[in-house]
Amino acid sequence: MPQYSLQQIEIITSGKLYGNRNCLINTLETDSRKVTVSTGSLFIAIKGERHDGHQFIHELYKNGVKNFIVEELPAIVKNQDDLNCIVVQNSVIALQQLASYYRHELKIPVIGITGSNGNTVVKEWLFQCLSANHIVSRSPKSYNSQIGVPLSVWMLKPDSDCAIIEAG
Repeated sequence: MPQYSLQQIEIITSGKLYGNRNCLINTLETDSRKVTVSTGSLFIAIKGERHDGHQFIHELYKNGVKNFIVEELPAIVKNQDDLNCIVVQNSVIALQQLASYYRHELKIPVIGITGSNGNTVVKEWLFQCLSANHIVSRSPKSYNSQIGVPLSVWMLKPDSDCAIIEAG
């Protein structure tokens, strides 16, 4: 997995950083229910039709998360010296920009599986065929959405011979 400083992420996403520029990030989180709290975690607050990740920032901070990508600067930032936020216009696009940047650094071929039916089955079948003779990275489960694909790319291992990414 990649590791970037918040300063690098600020540049990659064309955001505005409030906080520690030197903090290193190696884990991206988008689901507040499944966050792995570590010094290298970055929670990306995503707004959707029925949810808004910004609503969970205060609780996540209380539970140890210190780094966030947000679309609006939370009020809590003013009172916490150890809270780092990168404000972007669109959190999903920022996530995609991070994954794209990392993908361009990788020197491995990537096989894309697309379509409306059977993507996961084909991806798993291809993985089984290739992994007999190669080190293969692949997207987990059915991570084939606008959020899942960038998270899958972020998880690619640079020492793999190739990668298989599913996109719906």
